Amino acid sequence: MTASSYQGSTSLSAKVSLAGAILVALGSTSAMAMSDANLVIVTSFSNDVTDVYEKAFEEKYPGVNVEVLSKKTTAGIKYLQETASNNKSDIFWASAPDAFEVLKDNNLLAPYQSSVTGIPETVGSFPINDPDGFYKGFALSGYGIMWNTRYMKAKKLPMPNEWQDLAKPIYHNHVGMSAPSRSGTTHLTVEAILQGEGWDQGWETLKAISGNFKTVTERSFGVPDGVNSGAFGLGIVIDFFGLSSKASGFPVEFHYPTVTALVPANVGIVKDAPNSEAAAAFVDFLLSEEGQALLLDKKIQRLPVNPAAYASTPEGFPNPFTGEKLGTVDFDLDLSKSRYNVVNSLFDVMITYRLDELREATEAIQEAEAKAEGSNNEKALSLIAEAKRLVSEVPVTASQASNPEFAAVFTKKRKKATDSVGARQAEIEQAWDKATLENYNKATELAEQASSIL
Repeated sequence: MTASSYQGSTSLSAKVSLAGAILVALGSTSAMAMSDANLVIVTSFSNDVTDVYEKAFEEKYPGVNVEVLSKKTTAGIKYLQETASNNKSDIFWASAPDAFEVLKDNNLLAPYQSSVTGIPETVGSFPINDPDGFYKGFALSGYGIMWNTRYMKAKKLPMPNEWQDLAKPIYHNHVGMSAPSRSGTTHLTVEAILQGEGWDQGWETLKAISGNFKTVTERSFGVPDGVNSGAFGLGIVIDFFGLSSKASGFPVEFHYPTVTALVPANVGIVKDAPNSEAAAAFVDFLLSEEGQALLLDKKIQRLPVNPAAYASTPEGFPNPFTGEKLGTVDFDLDLSKSRYNVVNSLFDVMITYRLDELREATEAIQEAEAKAEGSNNEKALSLIAEAKRLVSEVPVTASQASNPEFAAVFTKKRKKATDSVGARQAEIEQAWDKATLENYNKATELAEQASSIL
């Protein structure tokens, strides 16, 4: 390695961390330790992100070979938990801060103090870095709606502004989303709505939108792919999906609703990392001016955590450091973490695995409401109101969802409805499913009765 390999670093003196020292001076012991070594990164990010950083990092440190293990956020957590006794991973790299909190609580991350300066302590009221030093924010992410402009024009669909807009009948069968159990970024979107609107109203909004779903995709990437291709018109996504699609030339737009959150995407060094020196160098690279500039690649389009990086952003690119309010939700990470698996299970039971029944009930209600417009028929209006109440009903209160004993029951996610889970979790989910199915079927029946009256 030559001295030019470290161009852009603030000093050739020692970079000291709690995880261990990395000396970047030519010929140092740590630099030699990185030679001919693998840097194993567990990440939920797509190849569009990882390929850019892998190439740039290997060019900067030619003695290091980057190996990327692509896993969904929840699968990545499970992988690190299962391999902890014989860890082979160096870096965990993902969007969801609550995922890092889980790893931190499990003692699976190593603290590290980066030498990179110029990054603010907070964005809004949310800390960019873990106060205890176990993970760093390297980019910022918000959540919103993307749509295909050609699709919208062809279907004569209006442009949405708020989450509630997606519940309107005109969007029926035009919306796509992934499940929070399959995507950490989708979980954050769901949690932002629940925190911004409150537990009951938030679920009512989510169910009303979901009744208009064309699909629930297998991966979060499936949502922008579907919008880009016109398989459906609108998608609920993390911002960089919409921004990168637009920058890449797809006919799409992205919008932040009022109720959304802006939180960091993070990187952390895995405890007992086999190549902790290279891991520390990778974290510093992400936070450096060079690494931050890569976030503006048209295939990535994430919001940098370093305000200086926005000097080269195109006109109209979101900048959270100029006073522009990109979200009104002060995201409560502890609350999200306390009910993480409960929220995922509820979404799957009530929406993912009962999408057909929810869609049928929603369509019946929408048809009845259309017929009832301008009507004073109290019987019909009462039936419609009861149908809507049944659809929006949630079998768990907010306090129950965060109760540690109750939340501890939900230890396993289901990739499909028939997957087996623990006995107690299965018992609870079956009760939820029974009540949900009865509600949706009854709601359909009542809405159809209202339509027949009208």
